[in-house]
Amino acid sequence: MTIVRPTAAAAAPTAPAARDRAIDLVRALCISAVVVLHAMMVGVTVTDAGPSFVNASDGTAWIVPLSWALQVMPLFFVIGGFSGATAFRRARARGVDGVGFVAGRIHRLLLPALVTIGAAGVMLALLAAAGVPADLVTLAGFRFAQPLWFLGVFLVCQALLPALLRLHERAPLSSIAALAVAAAAVDVARLTTGIEGLGFLNLAFVWLTMQQLGFFLADGRIDALSRRARAFWLVGAVAGLAISFTSGIHSPDLVANINPPTTALLLVGIAHTAMFSLARGPLARLAERRLPSALTDFVTPRAMTVYLWHMPVLLGLAGLTAAGATATEVPLPAVDSASWWLTRPLWLALALTATALVARWLAPIEALPAPAAARSAWRVGSAAVMGTAAVAMLLVAGTSVVTALVAVALLGAALHGACRRAPTARPLALA
Repeated sequence: MTIVRPTAAAAAPTAPAARDRAIDLVRALCISAVVVLHAMMVGVTVTDAGPSFVNASDGTAWIVPLSWALQVMPLFFVIGGFSGATAFRRARARGVDGVGFVAGRIHRLLLPALVTIGAAGVMLALLAAAGVPADLVTLAGFRFAQPLWFLGVFLVCQALLPALLRLHERAPLSSIAALAVAAAAVDVARLTTGIEGLGFLNLAFVWLTMQQLGFFLADGRIDALSRRARAFWLVGAVAGLAISFTSGIHSPDLVANINPPTTALLLVGIAHTAMFSLARGPLARLAERRLPSALTDFVTPRAMTVYLWHMPVLLGLAGLTAAGATATEVPLPAVDSASWWLTRPLWLALALTATALVARWLAPIEALPAPAAARSAWRVGSAAVMGTAAVAMLLVAGTSVVTALVAVALLGAALHGACRRAPTARPLALA
């Protein structure tokens, strides 16, 4: 979204010495928005046939405006690009190369994921042993895996970040334009052929474009634009969304635009980035206040733990709700009824509190320092591929005891591959 060409000074900017509190606050708000959105989509009913778990947003009108407010994944990837570029430039100044940087990212992302997926496999085994119907166990595994797409895609984006950042520093406008054009071409091919599967190519192009936009934010090039120019990009992106909705190119439900990703998300990302840049000063001041600061300080070191565990927490709460209704024979309100809406504030408060408690308990896993990084680009690249393959398998095949076990093995191999091997002791020579 830049319309100015970088100067020589801007081509290799110096990273700020301290954390950007506005960025950290927005990241914390994005993660909180994801938890709220998924919590709102949980529907539990109990009939004579037993408990039923449904997507509460299916066929409703309220999901459209809610998705406009809570579809923050484009901004999350922009922030990931900002943070990744800043972190890599700092590491590079200390002599760390791209291989070492990616190895550290693999550790930070995959270690908490290994624990979460392993725990999910154990819980599914316990549910089956307790006599829970097989279809409910399968549904729980499916729901658990759904948010994991982010882990796989974000891992790929971070693994490619050093190379893409170097490309950005040489040809910023061309690199982001190439990714955006590729995303648009995938959309056109999907719409003209009717083959929805083509859209999943945009799991790469859409999110890599958003990460690349984050590099511009890290450079300071977006903030350097006049307020009028940033407002122009904001209004233009919103107008583009409106045209795409009214013409039927994209669904006005921004949640629907994420599976598979569409170019509507590019426009959302541009609009959110422009809004963030315009409001950056007030956001920085807001971030210093007590409550926003407390939220930021809690979420920042636990970001992956919150993301990975919020769905198991929601599934657990849904199961307890159904079990309580069955045991007490107290009917649950029909999904989307007035009574159901009256219970939403309590449900959201419970979901957020339970997720925070679990994240607080499990945070030490995410905080474990990364071991010495492997020096081989091949080993670290293979580790990234194995981690991505583990997530892809769960998304395609669903989470079961068997697939969770295979995924844990792949993640363990990935973590081992990203570490530097200890030197092998040489046997003592005989005299």
